[in-house]
Amino acid sequence: MKGGQADSVRLALHRVIFEADTPGGKAFDVGLLLAIGLSVAAVMLESVPAIRATHGHALRIAEWTLTGLFSVEYVLRLAAVRRPWHYARSFLGLVDLLAILPTYVSVVFPGAQSLLVLRAIRLLRVFRIFKLAHYLHEGAVLMDALRRSRRKITVFFGSVLVLVLIIGALMYLVEGEASGFTSIPRAIYWAIVTVTTVGYGDITPRTPVGQLIAAIAMLLGYSILAVPTGIFSAELLLRSQAEATTRACPHCSAEGHDRDARYCKRCGAAMP
Repeated sequence: MKGGQADSVRLALHRVIFEADTPGGKAFDVGLLLAIGLSVAAVMLESVPAIRATHGHALRIAEWTLTGLFSVEYVLRLAAVRRPWHYARSFLGLVDLLAILPTYVSVVFPGAQSLLVLRAIRLLRVFRIFKLAHYLHEGAVLMDALRRSRRKITVFFGSVLVLVLIIGALMYLVEGEASGFTSIPRAIYWAIVTVTTVGYGDITPRTPVGQLIAAIAMLLGYSILAVPTGIFSAELLLRSQAEATTRACPHCSAEGHDRDARYCKRCGAAMP
């Protein structure tokens, strides 16, 4: 095959395999999405003893068939790029490789095929067909709100830590080993479980004073549960108000200008 023809084939493969804006690319991604879902479902079903006993052979055939398809796809991905080794060492290239290795490794190490659930990670790359890029701005707003509120949440976490230390120490003094509070760390574990409203019930107070402390800890847990949510919500509101629009400068492409902005805040060019 001549150089020009090879480049044309490589370009056609690249458009189908790596791009989703063409009918062929969308069909490829949808097929890949279904194959990954079937593969993960097969691995999960095979882990159920009753299903494995009755349909284990069929599930293994499906597993090897899908692994063969993914192997062909991996080779095609390498053939579709100009620098195969560079792609193979990239994050997505390693994910593609990890999606097929467990089946082959299971020939030598039985049970390794359970790692095929790693194929679910590949779903991230085919989500592009749903045009989730439209929500990247909202995602950036959420991340910025988290960064801005991290100090307040850290202070809140420190306060909760001091609270459970005090409650745990009190419960150790009041209940003691007879009620299962064999040490202060174990009593602190109980306090954390109680304040977070989980309540496993593996350790319970038996004395009236201990039950009173437990009731106070439960009420405190419900009271403080909304604090980090409120902190994050306040920062999110401020962040949303700060960036009212997504107007972009035609000269430097900077985004986030106010609705009435006449000049770019980065380069100073006139805004349309």
